[in-house]
Amino acid sequence: LSIIVWTSVVMKIKIIFSEKCLGYGSWHIEGPERVRKAAEILKRLGYEFLEPKSASEEDLLKVHDMDYVWNVKKSLVEDPDTPAYDNIYEFARLSAGGAILAAEVGGFSIMRPPGHHAGKNGAALGAYTRGFCYFNNIAVAVRHLNRPALILDIDGHHGNGTQEIFQGDQKVWYVSFHRYPHYPGTGNNSEANCLNFPLRADCGDEVYLKTFGEALSKVDLSRIEVVAVSAGFDTHAGDLASLGLTKKGYREIGKRIAALKKPTFLVLEGGYSGENIGKDVDELLKGFESLN
Repeated sequence: LSIIVWTSVVMKIKIIFSEKCLGYGSWHIEGPERVRKAAEILKRLGYEFLEPKSASEEDLLKVHDMDYVWNVKKSLVEDPDTPAYDNIYEFARLSAGGAILAAEVGGFSIMRPPGHHAGKNGAALGAYTRGFCYFNNIAVAVRHLNRPALILDIDGHHGNGTQEIFQGDQKVWYVSFHRYPHYPGTGNNSEANCLNFPLRADCGDEVYLKTFGEALSKVDLSRIEVVAVSAGFDTHAGDLASLGLTKKGYREIGKRIAALKKPTFLVLEGGYSGENIGKDVDELLKGFESLN
């Protein structure tokens, strides 16, 4: 049984990270350098770091089909965005393990590779690529906890893999705020337990936060025991899926999540400026911690 420790004492959320995840993808936009920079910034700011263990195959199979897990293990899956790097199975399994540890301690995993575009069998909901993702880290962590959950996806891209995995799941609400039209071309409408809020490019903090409040009003929070955040920072003004958000915006998002008064963990998705990621993570967590 996994238990999130929740306390009223104000303390910095622990960062889940292993330098092992920096060993792949050096030439790719999903390369390690900006994650290294983000980790260095967070260490300088005084955050405590925890080292994760790899997710078990049992945990992976709660989310992904056996054939897909096998193919990742044998480096038999590849698309233009998601290469079959050497030892990619081990990198991806460790990243999923980072999400599990974050879920168990109420922390923030900044492990790579990301996960929210990975569906049950890889590419999801009509997308032709897996968008840098191998295993769906946040889905693995939510299934590991096996508790009624609200997944807030604040990455600039729609988490089509996460929606595919949890569509119709009565224990999980999935709520996504993303730029549209944009990759992967999904998330322009809501269905059942999956609520999508497409936003125009560079809409800015005010529009984003108004939409955020409207979205949360549609969720029956009395049924929720844990909040899982797919935290992407490619929404930062000028980044790959810019929604024109600023550091002030991220701090306010953190406050809105904290105001839910639910055990919470976070998993890094996108964000392609190491300098911005580290500072934006800090702003989000400062907002969160200010109400706890």
